[in-house]
Amino acid sequence: MELKKFTDVIEKKLMEPFFKQLDTSINGLSEEEAERRLEIYGYNELGKEKSHSVIYNFFINFKNPLVILLLVLAVISYITGDLRAAIVMLCMVALGVVLKFVQESKADESAEKLKAMVSTTATVIRDGEQKEIELREVVPGDIIHLSSGDMIPADLILITSKDLFVNQSSLTGESLPVEKQVTEENTNNPLEDKNLCFMGTNVESGTAIAVVLNTGKKTYFGQLSSRLTVERELTSFDKGINDYTWLMIKFLLVMAPIVFLINGLIKGSWMEAFLYGVAVAVGLTPEMLPMIVTVNLSKGAMSMARKKVIVKKLNAIQNFGAMDILCTDKTGTITCGKVILEKHLNIYNKNSDRVLKYGYINSFYQTGLKNVMDTAILEHKNDSVEFDIADKYEKIDEIPFDFIRKRMSVVVRNKRMEDVVICKGAVEEVLALCNKYETKEGTEPFVGRMSKEIEEIVTNLSKDGFRVLAIAYKIVKEYKKEYSIKDESELTLLGFMAFLDPPKETAAQAIAKFREYNVDVKILTGDNELVTRKICKEVNLPVEHILLGSDIENLTDEELGVEAEKVSVFAKLSPMHKERIIGALKSRNHVVGFMGDGINDAPALKAADVGISVDSAVDIAKESSDIILLENNLLVLEEGVLEGRRVFGNIVKYIKMTASSNFGNMFSVIAASIFVPFIPMLPIQVLTNNLLYDLSQTTIPTDTVDEAWIRKPRKWAVDEIKKFIFCIGPTSSVFDITTFIVMLYIFNCFGNPSLFQTGWFLESLFTQTLIIHVIRTNKIPFIQSRASKPLLITSLLIVTAGVILVNSPLASAFGFAKLPLMYYPILALTIFCYFLLTQLVKTLYIKKFKLDY
Repeated sequence: MELKKFTDVIEKKLMEPFFKQLDTSINGLSEEEAERRLEIYGYNELGKEKSHSVIYNFFINFKNPLVILLLVLAVISYITGDLRAAIVMLCMVALGVVLKFVQESKADESAEKLKAMVSTTATVIRDGEQKEIELREVVPGDIIHLSSGDMIPADLILITSKDLFVNQSSLTGESLPVEKQVTEENTNNPLEDKNLCFMGTNVESGTAIAVVLNTGKKTYFGQLSSRLTVERELTSFDKGINDYTWLMIKFLLVMAPIVFLINGLIKGSWMEAFLYGVAVAVGLTPEMLPMIVTVNLSKGAMSMARKKVIVKKLNAIQNFGAMDILCTDKTGTITCGKVILEKHLNIYNKNSDRVLKYGYINSFYQTGLKNVMDTAILEHKNDSVEFDIADKYEKIDEIPFDFIRKRMSVVVRNKRMEDVVICKGAVEEVLALCNKYETKEGTEPFVGRMSKEIEEIVTNLSKDGFRVLAIAYKIVKEYKKEYSIKDESELTLLGFMAFLDPPKETAAQAIAKFREYNVDVKILTGDNELVTRKICKEVNLPVEHILLGSDIENLTDEELGVEAEKVSVFAKLSPMHKERIIGALKSRNHVVGFMGDGINDAPALKAADVGISVDSAVDIAKESSDIILLENNLLVLEEGVLEGRRVFGNIVKYIKMTASSNFGNMFSVIAASIFVPFIPMLPIQVLTNNLLYDLSQTTIPTDTVDEAWIRKPRKWAVDEIKKFIFCIGPTSSVFDITTFIVMLYIFNCFGNPSLFQTGWFLESLFTQTLIIHVIRTNKIPFIQSRASKPLLITSLLIVTAGVILVNSPLASAFGFAKLPLMYYPILALTIFCYFLLTQLVKTLYIKKFKLDY
C-alpha cells in the first residue's frame, strides 16, 4: 500500500494511544531517532543457548565423580611408584572421555544451529518514505509494511490491513491461516488477538501497515528463545548414573580403609598394606563404567543414524528407552501438516463428483492469490472426474474474492454455450444467496425439511473439525460482457467441500506400537478442540475428555499432574502450557518424551527428558531437541525406543556384574585379610585381574537383550540394584573362601604366598568372567538365552589369557607360581558349583521380587 493511501485509511483514533506510547507517527521514525533507539533497545536479535569452546566441551566430560576418583587413584599410584597402575587407569579415563566427546561433537555438527526465524530485511517507513533495512535494525516504534509472503520481523500491532491472513502454525499449531484486522475486540490470549502479529509467523495473503511493539528478546518468540538458555535439569539417565556412582564410591570409601587397617595391624607392614588398599580401591572401582556407557550409547547412536535418526545428546538414547509417556504436537507429527480436501458432498451428504468438478473449475480459473484450500482442491485426485477444464469451459469473467463477501465467483461458458456463474465461499455467505438447491431430478426451492437437513450436514462437518466451503451456481440466460457482484444472486446450492489436515497413514499404526511397548501417547496442541477430537478419533486415541489451556490456567501444578496422567488429549495450549504439562508428568515420576517441530514446542522440548524433533522443523525446535528425525514418521520412533531399551539393558548388565562382583569381593578381601597370614594378592595381581575382567566386558555393547526386557520402559532403580548385589554378591565370596581353604590346607600354602595368590587370582578371574553369562539374563544361560558371539569369544579369550599368563615366562614378573595339575579339576568344580548356586539365587530373587523379565 502506498504511503498516501495508507494515511487516508488509517484508523487514527484507534492508533493514537499507541503512537503516543511509542513516540512515533504516521511518517515513521527519523533515522536519528531510530539509531538512538537501537542503542537503547539493542539489535532485533534472539537469545540463544550459550555456546562453549571445544576445550570447554572436552573438559566438562571430566566433571564426573567416577572419573575424578580414578584420576585421584592414578595420581596416588604414580606417587607410590606403581606406574603401571597409573597408566591403566589413565587409559580408561581417556578412552571414556574421548569417545563421549567425539560422538557428541559429530552429532552437534550434523544438527543445525539456532538461526533467525525471519527474513533478513524488512520494509519500514522512515522519514515518511519506504525503505528496506536489515532485520536486526528494526526498533520499537518503527512503521512496518507487510505484504504476501513476508515474515513478520517483530511483534506488531496493526494500524490498517487489507485481506490480511497470517500463518501462525509455528506458534499455535493451527494448520490454516488466521485473519488479522484492526478491531476493538479484546481477548485474553495474545495469539488470538486479531490486532497483533508475532515475530516468526508469516503473511499468507493481503497487505498491512503495523507499528513495532517489541523487538529481539522481548518479543513473544524471543521470550521462548530465552528459556532455552536455562541449563537443563538432570535427566532420568544422569540421575541414575550419579546414584549408582555414589553408591559404589561409598562402598569403596568404607572398604579400602578397612582393608588397609586390617592388613597393617595383622601383617605389620603399613606400606605394603597401603599399596594393597589402593589396589583394592581400584579393584572395587567400576572404572570401565564411563567407557561401557559411552560405547553402548555410541553404538546405539550409530545404529539409529542408519535408521535416519540423529542423536545430538548420547544420554538421550537411554532416556528414549526409559520413556513411558510420549507427548507430541499434532500438526506435522500426527497429521500431514497440509490441508487436504477430504469430502465433496451434495445435499444428500454423499460424495459428489459434480461438486468436486465445479469447485475445481472455480479454483482453476481464479486469478487472485490462491489460498491453501484452493491448492488442496487443485491437488485433489479423482479418476472419475475429467479435469481437462480448459478444453470444455471457456472463462468469461471473474468476480474476485474479498473479505467482506467471503466468497469469489468465476463465469465460464460450457459446450452448450451457456454462461455459468460458479460461486465458492463461506457457507453462511453463499447460502444467503441461494434460493434453490440441486436434487437428483433437478432443482427445488429452499423451503421445508431439506433446509434443516442441509444445516445439519454443515453443523456435523463443523463439529468434526472440518473447514467447510459451499459451492453454488447459476446458469445465465442472457450473455453479458462483464459480470458483477449483483450476478451472485438467485444461486442454486450444489453442495459442500470439507477440508482437514488429516492424520498420517502411519500415525495410528505407530500409536498402536507405542501402546504395545507400554508407552502412553498424549497429544499437546495449540489447535482447537473440534479438529483435535476428530484427528484423535481417527488414530484411535481416547478422547472422552479434552483438557484445554483455559482449564490448565485454573489448576495447580499438583492438580495438573493428576489430570495429565488421566487425560490423553490437550488442546488450545500455549507454549507455557505444554511446558507445564511436561513438568507435571515428570513430577509424577514419569520419563517424558516430547516431539514437536514448531516455535511453540521449544519450551516443552527443552523441559522433556528427551526432546524429539524433525529435520524440517524450525531451527529453534531443532536446537532444543536431543534427537532429530530425518523422516517425520512416528514409526521411526518405535525403533528408537527399542534401541534405547537395548542400550540400557546392556548398561544395566555391566552395572549388575561389576556391582555384585565388587560387593562379593568386599567379603572375600576382608576374610582373606583376617585369616591369611600374608597379603592375599599382590597389588599388581589385583590390577591385572581387574584389567583382564574389564576387557572381558568391553563386548557387552554387542550383546543381545532378552525380548522380555524391551517390552516395558526401564528406569534407573538403584534400590533394585542394591537388592540384586546383596543377593548375588555373597555367592562369589562362598567360593572365594572355599578356594582359600583349598589353597591353604590342600596345597599347604602357609609358607608359599605366591602359590596362594596365583590360585586365588585364577579362580577370581574365572568366576568373575564366566558368571557374566548367568547375570546377563534372567533366563537359563546358554539354553534359553545366549550371549552374542563377541561376548562369548571375549570371555573365553580372557580366561585363556589368565591361564597362559600364570604359566608363561612372565609369571614371575607378576609374582605368580606354577599351580599343581590337581588345582584345575578343583577350579572346574568350583566354577560349576558357582554357576548352579548363582542361577538358583537369581531365580529365587526373581520370584521374590516378582520381576517380569
